Amino acid sequence: MPRRAAAPDGHHCCVERIPIDAGLLPAIREAALSGSTPPARPRTVIGESWHRVRRHGVDPEQGRPVPLISPEEVEHRRHSSPLAELLPQLREGLRDAADAVRHLIVVADADGRLLWREGSQGVRRSADRLGFEVGASWTEDLVGTNGIGLALVERRPVQVHSAEHFVRSHHAWTCAAAPLHDPRDGRLLGVLNVSGPAPAFNPATLALVTAVAKVAEAELRARHWESVDRLRAVAAPMLARLPGRALAVDRDGWTAAVTGMAPVSRVLLPREVRPGPVWLPSLGPCTLEPLPDGWLVRVEEGRPGEAPGRLVLDLRRPRGWTVTVSGAAGAWSHELSPRHAELLYVLARHPAGRSAAELAADLFGDPTRTVTVRAELSRIRRTLAGVLGHRPYRFADGLEVLLLVPPHPADLLPGSTAPAVLAARRGLPVGQGGVP
Repeated sequence: MPRRAAAPDGHHCCVERIPIDAGLLPAIREAALSGSTPPARPRTVIGESWHRVRRHGVDPEQGRPVPLISPEEVEHRRHSSPLAELLPQLREGLRDAADAVRHLIVVADADGRLLWREGSQGVRRSADRLGFEVGASWTEDLVGTNGIGLALVERRPVQVHSAEHFVRSHHAWTCAAAPLHDPRDGRLLGVLNVSGPAPAFNPATLALVTAVAKVAEAELRARHWESVDRLRAVAAPMLARLPGRALAVDRDGWTAAVTGMAPVSRVLLPREVRPGPVWLPSLGPCTLEPLPDGWLVRVEEGRPGEAPGRLVLDLRRPRGWTVTVSGAAGAWSHELSPRHAELLYVLARHPAGRSAAELAADLFGDPTRTVTVRAELSRIRRTLAGVLGHRPYRFADGLEVLLLVPPHPADLLPGSTAPAVLAARRGLPVGQGGVP
């Protein structure tokens, strides 16, 4: 089986070809449904998806009716999505590889809702019969194992071929899907997907879809830094006249200009940003003033810090995990990457703290990977410095920590391969199964 390269956050990001003889897939699926011995094991990512889907109660023969949102809601989501401005680039990147007669190009949002769909009239009619149409949600819990739903869970490029789909009526199709992330904060924006008839599907399609998604993310990144440069041109002269410490940041907290202090790359702002006093996790007490497309952040000098009192780590959903911190000065919330969700989960399970070697074992099963662990903790402390301690790594003293996990242990952080998470999914107590 071809190996997959690891992404910078430790998650696999590259192409995984189907290592199983496609002719065996129907028998493998039937064995999984009946509990008998399969002729070969399904790919791990597919087997885990089938397991989740069975718990959701999806009918393996026909699936479920796929409810549609209204055309008005579709238009609202289209206009609200940063992906709308990338459509010409996505089309251009896939035009030569995707046979317009036999394949569909689909862009879905982070909820799995199909917002854009292109293909011939014949292939669109075939997709309509499955409910694969604009306004439908193709998450795992609704329609079973499929490219869009699996990419949302795994947050990496995936291919689902023929009988790897959980629902039998989908077996005539093969899907290649890649997630699209906002480079400003890592937030999942949606999924780029190409679907077509299983016999005619090119194995190289997944590599192409992945490459096009990465190019689109790079375009978003370039546009973001252009906006930061515009803000810097406005804010730098203003900051030069101010006493004390201050920053100009864009609406997502990325720094455009700074005075009186060492530069920081980003400031974590509250979810609901308003002018006035606020406590920020990396700076302490501050005052916010509006700027064109951003905020002026004045650091309050000599004012005692108002430490937060409560942290809620919410991992109940299959994606979109958050950390919310509240105190006398208000509350702020931050969406977590998969790796940072794993890190904070382990720290929440170990109030006394963990060493770098222990965290390396928890996350990678290898206590020698301390350099990677320290790098990840350095990244997360840039935004959560006020609530994280070190030596050992732990949540700050006096901070109430509430951990929210799914009702079923097997639903915890789907897609994670961290030993600590795998042990929790099996229902093992802390201290067993890879959590020393």
